[in-house]
Amino acid sequence: MRRLVVPLLATALIVAVIVVGVFPTRSYLSQRAAIASASKQVDELSSTNDTLQAEADRLQSDAEIEAEARKYGLVKPGEEAYHVLPAPEDAPKVPDVWPFSEMRSRLEG
Repeated sequence: MRRLVVPLLATALIVAVIVVGVFPTRSYLSQRAAIASASKQVDELSSTNDTLQAEADRLQSDAEIEAEARKYGLVKPGEEAYHVLPAPEDAPKVPDVWPFSEMRSRLEG
């Protein structure tokens, strides 16, 4: 009977060590990795948030609001807006043979 009890107690002890020590350690390590990943993500989001907040603060000034409005062609009351059009394209090149000679005179004239 004693031969059976010692291996059984040893096996029970090993199982208890595994259940109490290994499984929680594995969970602890995976949670630690998840926390590190989440912490890195929070730092990145915080940096992005700071950048966007600085941009929002910059856009609150009257000069910046005016600059943004002028990008869209808005003017102050009493001002006039002028839009400069691009230069016209060159006239198409047409051969100097009959039916094109008449078309050339119409395009150039």
